[in-house]
Amino acid sequence: MINHQPFALRNTIFLRLLSTFLIIILPILIFGVYLYNWIVQTASEDISKTAVSQLTFYVSDLEKEVERMKLLQFGVIEDEDLNELTLTWDTMDVFKRTEKINSLRKRLYAIQNSSPYIRNVSAHIYTLSKTISSANGPSEFDAERHNALRSELSSRNNQMIEWNGRLFLGAARQSVTNGNQPLFIIEIELDQERLQEALNQFNTYPGSGTLMTTDKSGVILTSGSLEHLWLDIPAAIKQVRENPIHGTGTFTISGNRYYTAFASSDYLNMSIYRFIPEQIIKKPLEKFYIWAWLFVFVAIIIIAIYAISTYKFIHKPLLTLVKSFRRIENGDLDVNIQHESKDELGYLYNRFNQMVSNLRSLIDQVYKQKIMTQRAELKQLQSQINPHFLYNSFFILRTMAKIKDVERIGQFATQLGEYFQFVTRNASDEVLLKQEIHHARMYTEIQELRFSRRIRVQFDPLPLEIEKVSVPRLIVQPIIENAFEHSLEQMKRSGWIVIRFELDETEIRIVVEDNGDSLTDRALECISDTLDNSDEHAETTGLVNIHRRLKITFGEAFGLRLSRGELGGLKAIISIPLKGADAHDKDADC
Repeated sequence: MINHQPFALRNTIFLRLLSTFLIIILPILIFGVYLYNWIVQTASEDISKTAVSQLTFYVSDLEKEVERMKLLQFGVIEDEDLNELTLTWDTMDVFKRTEKINSLRKRLYAIQNSSPYIRNVSAHIYTLSKTISSANGPSEFDAERHNALRSELSSRNNQMIEWNGRLFLGAARQSVTNGNQPLFIIEIELDQERLQEALNQFNTYPGSGTLMTTDKSGVILTSGSLEHLWLDIPAAIKQVRENPIHGTGTFTISGNRYYTAFASSDYLNMSIYRFIPEQIIKKPLEKFYIWAWLFVFVAIIIIAIYAISTYKFIHKPLLTLVKSFRRIENGDLDVNIQHESKDELGYLYNRFNQMVSNLRSLIDQVYKQKIMTQRAELKQLQSQINPHFLYNSFFILRTMAKIKDVERIGQFATQLGEYFQFVTRNASDEVLLKQEIHHARMYTEIQELRFSRRIRVQFDPLPLEIEKVSVPRLIVQPIIENAFEHSLEQMKRSGWIVIRFELDETEIRIVVEDNGDSLTDRALECISDTLDNSDEHAETTGLVNIHRRLKITFGEAFGLRLSRGELGGLKAIISIPLKGADAHDKDADC
């Protein structure tokens, strides 16, 4: 019997086709996602690098500009008119003082016009308590401003000075007589509006902003859209400075993501930070982003369509074909598959239907013919058995007649009539085991009439649970007959035949054993070889007849088994399957 396992989905062609399609399309989807992320990352890096490059260039340019201003400052310190004013003020007349002040103011004015970042240039003369500026000329000395500049110059020379929210550059001429008090300080005030305008050039994206900070005072200039970030700017600056990737990074400020670039100057002790909203960077990629999602959506639709079409046009028809084959394996030949399309599956279905039709014809022509042949062989085997017993019966009658046992001749004739009534009955090739054992028991009684003085028979009762098992006719009696004829007939006394029954879960065994002393090992081997001989043309009488009929009826696993028994003679075991107990219920009533 073929053991069919459940139809596992993992073994289906449908799942293999779908898996193959997914293996093909998934790398494309993954590549699309990777390409999108790579483009976003590349664009971000390019913008960030450009921002850093612009800031670095600006800071470098600003350093050069400040350096040039510082050189001009030092040139003023050596100016003859300024030094003469400082040292000889008291000896000059009014005309001379005015001339020297105007000459100094012209030089300061020239410095102011030398750079757009200069708002005013002033000389603070401590010894004269005067301030001379390029914008306002001579004015009262601003002691507070002078002291602030002097304090910064003493601790941080050559750097920008932040005071009251304004930016300055300073240089001083120290006095050799007044201790730490300089003779004068040259001050350049930077124009913060112009610096802010310069920072505005970096705010090319909406929502972006730029700020300038110093190491001492923090933020000094801002431009762009940084108002909403003001509270988070210190934290943002800290994040940027702690970033391991120097000069650029992406940070969250006030709940928004920003690409941040910065450049710093050790010479000026200042830094410039640039903040660009992340969505601004991604905005040019929005269309690509939409197309990417559209691609994914279309890919999912394609996968769904492919899966549905594959299931409908390939998997489902193949599943129908597999189920039809299994119906045939289970013995159902009334199978006919309909398919409208004239494709490859339609051809397979037509061939399948033709195969089923041919199979039904073969069953009608070959299988039924084989059954008839088996029936004919059974009839032939039975016909061989019947004359054999008849000959023996006549010999028994002859022997009883010789001893003139008239009473037993009558009893024997009655039993013999019943015996041949069973043998010649042709209503069925099979009988119930109960009927077969009754016939065998009647035969032993017939033989006991003949051999009552020297042969004893032990015939165990038939178990009730196997009385209605169907068996071929005449399978037990010939074996008992063989024991009487070949094993015990020549014994003068103490002959013994035992007929018993053994059962297990699948098999019934009818054991016929005698204590005959004429069975040699060579004879037993010859008998066994005869049973195993499969030649269909060999002579089939006696034990061979029974063995072949049992194998035809029940299969190769059953039949007649011969061996030497515990009693010393031949032990014959009739093996039949434990099934079909109700097969002949109707016959039992006939």
